[in-house]
Amino acid sequence: MLDIQHIEENIYRVPIPVPFPMKYVYCYLFKEKDGWSVVDAGFHYPEAVEAWNQAFSYLSLDPKEIRSIYITHFHPDHFGLAGWMQEVTGAPVFISAEDFAMVNRVWGDDDSKQASHIAVMCKQNGVPEDLADQIEEHMEKLKKHVLPLPSLTVLNDQEVTLGGWVWKVIPTPGHSDGLICFYQPEKQLLLAADHVLDKITPNISLWPGCRSNPLRDYFDSLNKVGSLDVHMTLPAHGGIIRYLSKRIDDIILHHENRLDQMFALVKEGQTAYQVAEGVFGHKNLTPHQWRFAMAETLAHLEFLVSTEKLVKITNGEIIQYQPNLCMV
Repeated sequence: MLDIQHIEENIYRVPIPVPFPMKYVYCYLFKEKDGWSVVDAGFHYPEAVEAWNQAFSYLSLDPKEIRSIYITHFHPDHFGLAGWMQEVTGAPVFISAEDFAMVNRVWGDDDSKQASHIAVMCKQNGVPEDLADQIEEHMEKLKKHVLPLPSLTVLNDQEVTLGGWVWKVIPTPGHSDGLICFYQPEKQLLLAADHVLDKITPNISLWPGCRSNPLRDYFDSLNKVGSLDVHMTLPAHGGIIRYLSKRIDDIILHHENRLDQMFALVKEGQTAYQVAEGVFGHKNLTPHQWRFAMAETLAHLEFLVSTEKLVKITNGEIIQYQPNLCMV
């Protein structure tokens, strides 16, 4: 049976299983005067559909009572079941303008080239061709877990009503360009999605066609939510966070240490893949995990380029990073 948490009054935290190491994505149900609202939907595979059906039964909720579906970002563990949920509820699905564009770019149709763009990015940054091809193949297979695609509505509002309370919509680019959090000032609640997580650090990655310095974006977004008066943070993975400022400090320290580690690995000049091997090579990574390892490494290296600690050069068709001798 699902361990649904009744957070308070009209807020329920629902664990929807995902076939990844974090095991669950926590989606949120809000009881409204005239029905229900949902934040995030989960990854489309049978176990997740069954979990939602159990949640509906446990709460004596007819899916047709769901009035609004909000998706915090386009990643498949949050977005994947949005189309299915729209079919069973008839509700509109809202997403930020930035991630509306990413849905079309990554999942939009059979002609999407994002997987091949990622493979090219990997090869340009030193990934062996066979591994890059496996990364592309795995990325293509993810598409079936976001179908059917919903009819999306861009969320332009700065406030939404959830559980009878008005929540501020907080853009927090970093983990994705268009990730949004929701903040309720009277109750001091932050619905944090993947922006701030308990114990693990959100993956901050550089992807083709996305913002050029996601780690800088992420630091700025952490400072933005860190300025809010928050009593309880409700993330999409892991436990509820009680001390947001402490968790933000820990996450920033993690990335500062990772930046130092990667800067040291660059030495006279290295590809991003060589740096990633130095950081993650002791693990037996799958192609799926190598995709994130490479994109995270690139996010950190590009941040170091932006601070002029590194420079980027092209050696033939391969990109290398090396220390900026003018800054040493």
